[in-house]
Amino acid sequence: MSHSGTLVLIMAIAVLAPLLAYGVSRWLPVPLVIFEILLGILVGPDVLGWARSGGVIDTLSQLGLAMLIFLAGYEIRFDRVRGDTLRRSVWAWITALALGLALGVLLAHGGGFGKGVYIGTALTSTALGTILPVLRDAGDLGTRFGTVMMAFGSVGEFGPIVAMALLLSGRAPAASAATLIAFAVLTALAVLWAMRPKPPWFSRVIAKTLHSSGQFAVRLVVFMLVVMLGLTEVLGLDVLLGAFAAGMVTRLVLQGAAPESSGLVLSKVEAMGFGFLVPVFFVVTGIEFDLDSLLGGGRELLLLPLFLLLFLVVRGLPIWVLAPRDLVRRDRAALVLFGSTALPLVVAITTLGTEDGVLGAGEAAALVGAAMVSVLVFPLLALKCRARPGEALPRGERAGEESW
Repeated sequence: MSHSGTLVLIMAIAVLAPLLAYGVSRWLPVPLVIFEILLGILVGPDVLGWARSGGVIDTLSQLGLAMLIFLAGYEIRFDRVRGDTLRRSVWAWITALALGLALGVLLAHGGGFGKGVYIGTALTSTALGTILPVLRDAGDLGTRFGTVMMAFGSVGEFGPIVAMALLLSGRAPAASAATLIAFAVLTALAVLWAMRPKPPWFSRVIAKTLHSSGQFAVRLVVFMLVVMLGLTEVLGLDVLLGAFAAGMVTRLVLQGAAPESSGLVLSKVEAMGFGFLVPVFFVVTGIEFDLDSLLGGGRELLLLPLFLLLFLVVRGLPIWVLAPRDLVRRDRAALVLFGSTALPLVVAITTLGTEDGVLGAGEAAALVGAAMVSVLVFPLLALKCRARPGEALPRGERAGEESW
């Protein structure tokens, strides 16, 4: 099929997936991304053979990956998660990284430290974007539990991206650290600029062009994303880091310069991302999913349940040990299950690993498959842990609640 035909098929899947998710939701809350990947597998070369990636499709997929990480950076609010809970979440992730790297190198099967880093960092991630709607629907976002989950989840999204930039740059550790510090300084300067008061005309232009062809704010957002991506390319860092930093800086710019318009601007950016680019990325992930290698009955098929278990061991065990002491046992269990839920960053990390020729297609498929199962199973189990007898869902425990 031609690239244009493949793109038509991808967008047809993008339209069908939310319909399926909505239809199934009355029985089981299945995340939209699961349908996008599964339908991509269905039309891909290993099943129906209707679609193949390449050319412009790959370019759009990479833009979708950048937009996905950008939006993840935008939704994280470190200013509202602080104190002892933040320290515990950082140490839990550092412990998970050490454990993940050790196990990753063991599972690399002769692939060396590079393959171990891809596997190990994937095991430390948390799908905060997937968890947030579940917490919101359960009435937990404003509770003590929700605050703790936000802290652990935020670090679970931010940490793996920094680790990838530091460990996979190809430089010596000292040079990698120096480059990362240089990027951090430049990002800090961008943050300082974002936090400075903007002239009155700035917010007026944003408001005036929101419903016109000018769309100044949306163009500014895209410009900041492209600048940060270009900066990471110049410094030889991973594009994920630039996209993530762009998301954090953009939040500060919009909420500082035009707080009354920031919500509408974000909705427009999300429409561009989740309406077009991000679905392309996930459907292409399904098209490139090596189902034959996974189902071949060999090592890769055995790796899928092993990786699922390792999500709980590598990410969940440190969370259980370092969770705030005021959480009761069932809440600590729910925190472990939510924190071990992974998919978007796993897809991103395995995509980079296969493109670099370090991670095998079968191993990447096993990791992504395990992450898909975690998204389907772990949040439901977490909600059951949180529910009290006689309650379908927890409805808030505000005693001892931290400020966000």
